[in-house]
Amino acid sequence: MKLTKMSLVATLLLTSSAFAIDNVKVSGDTNIYYSTWDSKSGYAGITGDDSLFNKDNSAADASVNLGLTADLVKNDIVTVSAGASYTFISTLGLENNLVGNVWGGSHTADLKTGSNYGDVLGGAKVNNANWAPEAWIALSLNQATKSTLKLGRMELDTPLAFTEKWSIEKNTFEAAVLINQDIPDTTIVAAYVGNGNGTETFGQDERSAVQKLGLATAPIVNAKGKFTTFGTDGAYAAGVINNSFKPLTIQGWYYDLTHLATAYWLQADLKCQLIPGLLAGAQYASIDVDGTDDASGTYAAMLGYDMKDVVTIKAAYSQTSDKGVLHGANTATGTGASKLYTEVWWNYGYVTRLDTSAVTVSVTSPINGIVDLGVHYTTVDVAAKDNDLTELALVAKKSFGPLDTMLAYIYTDAEDQNKGDAYNTVQAYITLNF
Repeated sequence: MKLTKMSLVATLLLTSSAFAIDNVKVSGDTNIYYSTWDSKSGYAGITGDDSLFNKDNSAADASVNLGLTADLVKNDIVTVSAGASYTFISTLGLENNLVGNVWGGSHTADLKTGSNYGDVLGGAKVNNANWAPEAWIALSLNQATKSTLKLGRMELDTPLAFTEKWSIEKNTFEAAVLINQDIPDTTIVAAYVGNGNGTETFGQDERSAVQKLGLATAPIVNAKGKFTTFGTDGAYAAGVINNSFKPLTIQGWYYDLTHLATAYWLQADLKCQLIPGLLAGAQYASIDVDGTDDASGTYAAMLGYDMKDVVTIKAAYSQTSDKGVLHGANTATGTGASKLYTEVWWNYGYVTRLDTSAVTVSVTSPINGIVDLGVHYTTVDVAAKDNDLTELALVAKKSFGPLDTMLAYIYTDAEDQNKGDAYNTVQAYITLNF
């Protein structure tokens, strides 16, 4: 059989072998996610069979993620490393048989092909998606300064622009990031973010048909993983993280989203030494959107207790201002997910609404090392009429060597969902790491 194509990872492996590149690491995972709910409101609000495991009230997806990192050059003066990854997402044809929805927004759909897709559409075929989430090179100076410059396509983890990993797909960025650690116990970050493939609400609209039709349960990425200009024309970010006083970690971030907004994020997290296990934290964010009169303000506080290997308990409160447009959510996607202590387990986009208060309590415990159990309760009071939310999530996790499994039950009572009635969701997650 004649081979005419070669995967990105295989090509890099052959290249690294030919040039004797060191410290080559290949990793990845395979995932299958399933979700079902008993909501009365189906596609476009059409009422269907409001029962769990019904086809039109269920979603499924599978993915394979492959990654490779390697040191291209390594000596006493400099280290040059590189990394790349590739993602493939497929429904495995389940949308034609067992489910009527998908997880990922990267899918595209061909309408009216005769295939049965949720019935209410009159038929559609869902297409697989694949793209390269990462392709970067990094330069680290080993003597003159503790600095690293990373260029290319990568994940980011900053308070107001970050990679979300809770769904079957994850968003990434095309950026240049400089990290310096010359000051003891201090990390300084400076970044330019040019592009992203998240479903941001103020960039070019590259959402797929499955997203626009409301058939993607957890969309994070644009159709086919396409990258577009981040925040219309790119963004600059700078951050400082300090841990000089060991129990306390403080961080401050500044963002300039060109032609869109400027923003600040301040955070302090304390692990008390006087009372071992005591946790406390405070957050404040302010975002000033260009062309508006008032900047938004969002603050949150957290108090908790961590008894190692026994139980972790946390309680948090947050409040957004009655002014402004953006209130602390990730600017890189349209999910509404945030880094706030009060963020819900599943129903993102509520705690960061205008003039909103939220309270969350979570308890997690590894039960005798057998299974990790978590209880997450959140109540959200939104000033706007008929926007309140109550969510209760019960989560069980168990690993069997390289196999990770998770089962979740979610109770949702949201006034703007399901015609105002509460509903239940059951989800299963299976991940094989390699």
